[in-house]
Amino acid sequence: MIYHPEQYAIKDERMKPFIDCEEIHSFLKNAKPSKERIREIIAKSHAKNRLSLEETACLLNTEDADLIEEIKQGAKSLKEEVYGERIVLFAPLYIGNLCTNDCQYCGFRVTNKKQKRTTLDTEQIRNEVKALQDTGHKRLILVYGDHPKYTPEFIADSVREVYKVKSGKGEIRRVNINAAPLSIEGFKTVKASGIGTYQIFQETYHPETYSKVHLTGRKSDFENRLTALDRAQEAGIDDVGIGVLFGLYDWKYEVLALVRHVNHFEAAYNVGPHTISFPRIQNASELNIENKYFVSDADFIKLVAILRLSVPYTGMILTAREPAAIRDEIMSFGVSQIDGGTNIQPEGYSSKGRDNQDLDSEQFEIMDTRSLAQIINELIENDYLPSFCTACYRLGRTGEHFMEFSVPGFIKRFCGPNAMLTLAEYLEDYASPEVKEKGYKSIYKKIENGIIANKEAVLERLDKIKNGERDLYF
Repeated sequence: MIYHPEQYAIKDERMKPFIDCEEIHSFLKNAKPSKERIREIIAKSHAKNRLSLEETACLLNTEDADLIEEIKQGAKSLKEEVYGERIVLFAPLYIGNLCTNDCQYCGFRVTNKKQKRTTLDTEQIRNEVKALQDTGHKRLILVYGDHPKYTPEFIADSVREVYKVKSGKGEIRRVNINAAPLSIEGFKTVKASGIGTYQIFQETYHPETYSKVHLTGRKSDFENRLTALDRAQEAGIDDVGIGVLFGLYDWKYEVLALVRHVNHFEAAYNVGPHTISFPRIQNASELNIENKYFVSDADFIKLVAILRLSVPYTGMILTAREPAAIRDEIMSFGVSQIDGGTNIQPEGYSSKGRDNQDLDSEQFEIMDTRSLAQIINELIENDYLPSFCTACYRLGRTGEHFMEFSVPGFIKRFCGPNAMLTLAEYLEDYASPEVKEKGYKSIYKKIENGIIANKEAVLERLDKIKNGERDLYF
């Protein structure tokens, strides 16, 4: 049977499961890409229209090398048009690695007796945040294991503690969360602490595979996790992040399932996810996963480009799970956010001389070990615009409002200028003289090239930043 979304897709109801494996496999089985069809689909995406499951399946089934190159170039030009040259920077901060789940790909799994278990106390959190601020970070994502200790109140308290920390001219302006699913009331408690995005990855949308890799604990409940971000929406958190851990099941199925999740959000809440993440499995302490579904570099680049075309308005996150060379290559095909100077060991940022590759203290192995300063330098050299901007969160441009703004004019009026202002803060407060000179040269070049709409206002704010003012934004 050939499925058509208008006729056969499961009705989207709030807080109800929406994944139908047969539906997804049918789209993949029946999608027949042709040169004309692929070009039509790319053109639709460039008109800022989310692609259907059938259209995404056509892109996924494309094997012709020339057409794959057109898909990649289409994603590249769309990314430049919608997101400009900016790359948003953040850092993960692991608050605690206690966990009651037995996930076969994760170093935190409850059966891993090698894992060194830690939960940061208030002083340790403050020390970590100071260390991050002293490198220039303004945006963090706090990460928690799944354990009764990490209640909504505990998460909210740790968020508030992060916001209190000030080191020199540093401050954290936005805290995002990666944590276990909560109840609606629990999400409300966390929302009240002033978070940005709440991120929960399904890991795999294939129920049979999900059961095989999640043996015990709350996370073994596929449907509870699938509907978790519905509960976040019901609690008023309209900025949510979804993702897949590629390598657990067929990557084409998982990409289509991510788009199906986007469809569900739009149908039930009139808003899509703020971000999509696409980590690949990396080595971890006591890793217990077969490599049958591991994703090659070529397929990984292809799937990132397809996701960019499939959901034009959604931010895409590429983390330090990937080696530097892959991150540098793949960034142009749709990525809008990366982490920098990442250390995922508890107390890893503040503990000097600590071994950066101690798998028994980490969730998985980090492949890109460059410092934030190195990454910013390389971004500038490659003509990107590093950004620490948090203006949209603080001005209410989130959820449905953010989708309305995700057009090229938004980049020129808000994102580009705000990226320049936050980069200028970094150059003044943290950069070496060489990088400072390079960074300002890049900023003024981009202003002269007309990538922003409000040139005079930006120049005025840049002068204020040089004179000591901070946190200026549009």
